[in-house]
Amino acid sequence: MEPTGRSSAWQWWVSGLLLLATMINYMDRQTLSNLAPLITKELQLSNTQYGTIEATFGYAFAFGSLFFGILADRVSVRLLYPAVLVAWSAVGFATGLSRGYTSLLICRTLLGFFEAGHWPCALIVTQAVMSRGNRVMGNSILQSGASLGAILTPIVILGLVRGNSEPDAWRTPFFIIGAAGLLWAIVWLWVIKPHDLERERASDSATQNPIAPTAWLIPLLTDRRFWALATMVIAINTSWQLIRAWLPKFLQEGRGYSQEQALLFNSTYYIFTDIGCIAAGLATVWLVRRGVQVHNSRVLVFLGCSLLAALCTVAAFLPQGWPLLAVLLLVAAGTLGVFPCYYSFTQEVTVSHMGRLTGMLSFVGWIASSPTQTLFGYMVDRTGSYDLNMAILGWAPLVGLLAFLALWPKGHSEMAEPAAG
Repeated sequence: MEPTGRSSAWQWWVSGLLLLATMINYMDRQTLSNLAPLITKELQLSNTQYGTIEATFGYAFAFGSLFFGILADRVSVRLLYPAVLVAWSAVGFATGLSRGYTSLLICRTLLGFFEAGHWPCALIVTQAVMSRGNRVMGNSILQSGASLGAILTPIVILGLVRGNSEPDAWRTPFFIIGAAGLLWAIVWLWVIKPHDLERERASDSATQNPIAPTAWLIPLLTDRRFWALATMVIAINTSWQLIRAWLPKFLQEGRGYSQEQALLFNSTYYIFTDIGCIAAGLATVWLVRRGVQVHNSRVLVFLGCSLLAALCTVAAFLPQGWPLLAVLLLVAAGTLGVFPCYYSFTQEVTVSHMGRLTGMLSFVGWIASSPTQTLFGYMVDRTGSYDLNMAILGWAPLVGLLAFLALWPKGHSEMAEPAAG
């Protein structure tokens, strides 16, 4: 019997709906970075200021993750999920009304807070509807929406601003993309019925006293698996978010590509992140079907993706040309391919407090990685080059994996299938 009692086909349809939610999430997020060279010039922002805007997005995302992670375990995800999606879409729309550094900073902060609600909700959904063996694949579909959104955003921007020399031309994409969330919310409420996302409130390592509001916290913080996952998410979030925010500026200002060339490559880059994400899911399924333990299959796939991400060091020393672009495409596949494995590791820790766990981990990951956005911009302003920052970035996922392997208890590498709920 499938976890929800619904058909296997229905589960994959839900995965597709999660993909679309992630796509909208990333389109609202990526609009700023794709337009960053134009916006920073028009609003006269330094790289340090742009880095600070991205950092405050991260800080807000961290606190939003904690807030919505706790909330997602206490209220109906069926209703919470569309509410936060409509909220961040509205803020994305409002970003197009920004007139300077302060208003842009405020909009970006609110966007980070509301966008954070997506991940606890989405991971609760995949845990509730997918069988354990299919979760990496389900999470790959979920995460691949990030790539799809990032692929479409530059294309939408080119279609709206190419050839438009008006000073405020950059505002229109925020309006168009920000208006996309309402339809998704309507479809979600039509597809997901009130009892579809019920989860088994089984006894697990994070469930001790359901009466006390914080009874989950101490067991979680004393669980080595939490700290293994915390080090992993800090590492992968740092590399992914920095490249996401700075790649258009690296290509245009660091390597001399035009805005159109950079935007078109940005779309191609995220096609390869999507390939890496889906390939990670397929690879784990292939390994499991050939007798490799589920946990070990995830570790092996994470290792392969980490090695691809490390090629960012090679890209930092290459001039403009096809070798640079080819290496960046391999980096793309690796930096996103690690995420489905990470999500599946988190789903081994708890059922009853999945929202809290993902919220806590996201909080840790964003709080630790966000200051590097300002540091990245500061280093560019001081050195006039992106190369040193890029050279260091690629090694973060491998470092995260090594820390994870050192901390994750051997006895928890396999876990029984959760009961249907």
